[in-house]
Amino acid sequence: MKNYYQRAQFLTSASKASQFPDDNRREVAFAGRSNAGKSSAINTLCMNKTLARTSKTPGRTQLINFFPLDEERSLVDLPGYGYAKVPEAIRREWQRLMEDYLSKRDNLAGLVIIMDIRHPMKDYDLKMLEWCQHFGTPVHILLTKADKLKKGPASQSLLQVRKYLKDEAIEASVQIFSALNKTGLAELQSVLNGWYQLEDE
Repeated sequence: MKNYYQRAQFLTSASKASQFPDDNRREVAFAGRSNAGKSSAINTLCMNKTLARTSKTPGRTQLINFFPLDEERSLVDLPGYGYAKVPEAIRREWQRLMEDYLSKRDNLAGLVIIMDIRHPMKDYDLKMLEWCQHFGTPVHILLTKADKLKKGPASQSLLQVRKYLKDEAIEASVQIFSALNKTGLAELQSVLNGWYQLEDE
């Protein structure tokens, strides 16, 4: 489905469940720690450098952004999490918002969890995986910033994450990704095409 994701356009932002769009589009959401490269991954996927914008103060933008692809599908950008300087009150708001979204969106087809390949599986990453297991949400892990590591260490990080998932009996797929040189872009598109029920070219 060549260039399909270029269709993404901003629809609305939501700070609470009552503001979620009332439609039946199949949704794929992106989540990740602040500074893990989530916005860059979304922008690379959609070939639009300004689609998902980064906050000047990481972790403080507590909004869910909705980007329809067509009348049947939508991409969702969840707020970044895990930033050390965020006040506890904001952390609680983030947790409530994430739980509301994951538990109430019956049209959620899958969640992409963004992790810096140099620092994967942090506390909030594990909490996201735990929630997805609880709510039965399919998960694909994107190990971003692969260009920051040589091939050997990058492959080792991938193997370590796969081993952790297997040891903990967590159902999730995982891949290496780089927004800078587009490593893993075709693999990511293939996963999303499956969730969106699109046919690969």
